[in-house]
Amino acid sequence: MRVKKSPGVISVTGVIRLMTHAMMGTALGLAFGLALVLTNPAVTNLVQDGGRPAVVVFVLTLVTTFAIGATLTGAVFILAEDKES
Repeated sequence: MRVKKSPGVISVTGVIRLMTHAMMGTALGLAFGLALVLTNPAVTNLVQDGGRPAVVVFVLTLVTTFAIGATLTGAVFILAEDKES
């Protein structure tokens, strides 16, 4: 009997799996940003002195960095899983 292969990155299931990795990275980026602001007073002062644009840039930078990293890591995991089976 043939073993059913898991779908790769280029399929509906693969895209959904990559989106879940991106969402996990986004959540981690937000959590890391909150932890950084709560534990490091220098970061808190920089964000407060910069006003609203500084907050937006700070959050977007952290979120996109973590989301891209998690998405690329998820793609590597999916490809490695495909090679195993």
